[in-house]
Amino acid sequence: MAGKAAESLSAEIIGLAAHIAGAATTPLPTRIRTKTRLHLLDSLAAIVSGTRLAAGLRGAHFVAPTGGAPEALAIGARLLLPAAQAAFANAMAAHADETDDSHLASRCHPGCAIVPAALAVAERADANGETFLRAIATGYDVAARINIALGFPPPAKARHSTHSIGPAFGAAAAAAVVLRLDARQVRHMLSYCAQQASGIPFWNRDPDHVEKAFDFAGMPARNGTLAALMVADGFTGVDDPFSGTHNFFAAFADRPDPAALLDGLGERFEIERASIKKWCVGSPIQAVLDAIIAITGGARHAPAAISAIRLTLPDDRIHIVDDRAMPDVCVQHLAALALLDGTVGFAAGHDVARMQDPAILALRARTSLVPSPELTLAVPARQAIVELVFSDGTTRRHHAQAVRGTPENPMTEAEVEAKARELMAPLLGPHATTALIDAVRGLDAVGPVRDLRPFLHLIDTPEEADHG
Repeated sequence: MAGKAAESLSAEIIGLAAHIAGAATTPLPTRIRTKTRLHLLDSLAAIVSGTRLAAGLRGAHFVAPTGGAPEALAIGARLLLPAAQAAFANAMAAHADETDDSHLASRCHPGCAIVPAALAVAERADANGETFLRAIATGYDVAARINIALGFPPPAKARHSTHSIGPAFGAAAAAAVVLRLDARQVRHMLSYCAQQASGIPFWNRDPDHVEKAFDFAGMPARNGTLAALMVADGFTGVDDPFSGTHNFFAAFADRPDPAALLDGLGERFEIERASIKKWCVGSPIQAVLDAIIAITGGARHAPAAISAIRLTLPDDRIHIVDDRAMPDVCVQHLAALALLDGTVGFAAGHDVARMQDPAILALRARTSLVPSPELTLAVPARQAIVELVFSDGTTRRHHAQAVRGTPENPMTEAEVEAKARELMAPLLGPHATTALIDAVRGLDAVGPVRDLRPFLHLIDTPEEADHG
């Protein structure tokens, strides 16, 4: 009977399960270890900074009274909780904002779900830093390939949310690596992921970024963590959710391509195709800010110096950032802020009150948006063109093509660490922030992942920050 079942398994489930089951003992190439460390640090910075934002606060408040085994640190709640609760709360904080990484080819934000799941299970299992990094890299490989294999349509025609589906499988895969599930257990875990796959792309209608944080991060981190932990505890399931009657692709795929699950697996690492944001704002705004700084050199400009601002963006993304109520996803507001301040820092980019600043409003009134079908098709994606008309009549134009932080124009290790320091130091204190950055930089020498906990305790006051 067992032999018969094995004969019916698809090549995709056999190959993917074997890859995940073997990842804990398969060394990462040096460049992939480095890239994985940077995405880990960037995700930790997103979690820490997100603990003070609405979605992070809601996630922490929700899990705090649940109690249970003290397995992993829920950073915003300042409590040790069962791994699934900790993963959920930390993931809500990780995407409480537009700070976390993204993977354009698979249309999702992998780090905000995968890192919290891997971190919580690594704490629970007392895993070491090397296994932790291998788990994260595997999570990115699985999340991206699941979405690509679905053959998703353009955003306007999508029925399911890739932002929820791929990261759930990626979170589960990362947890499976830490737990050292064997190939059969991994197949059953993937079956539980398929059963929990969900997400409808109306998240852009969420005015507070709370449900969006659940859709992109909290739900997939929780679901993936539970799938792995249930199977580790003895749950059994269907051996192949990718083939047979009523399979995963039949339910979710637009243009199914199961072979994409194995395409380049073990040779092409999807974390190399992931982007780390230079600016803590919505992805379609990254190129706009790059272009403004390229034009101005970071010089500040009073409203009287600017007669007109013309922003040309891809027509399939422009609605996400057009005249939004949240400052960090409103392109008109952030363009004005960049001109006034010469940059857009995290605090300024999240200052809701400043949206009513007369200087900001004056520049917004002079701003026009132009949707461009050509930029939608342009490669690399998410380009923008900024034209500034100055009061002396001169016009300066910049076409930002390769956004800083993307694979085509990556940030340096020093830049990623500087971004993390800006985000974390106000909440962890400068000394703990430096210690955490150093620990992540040498993660293979840290020992147990639990050793990161002392650096992740939030402080309350500026006085504590001075001495933290």
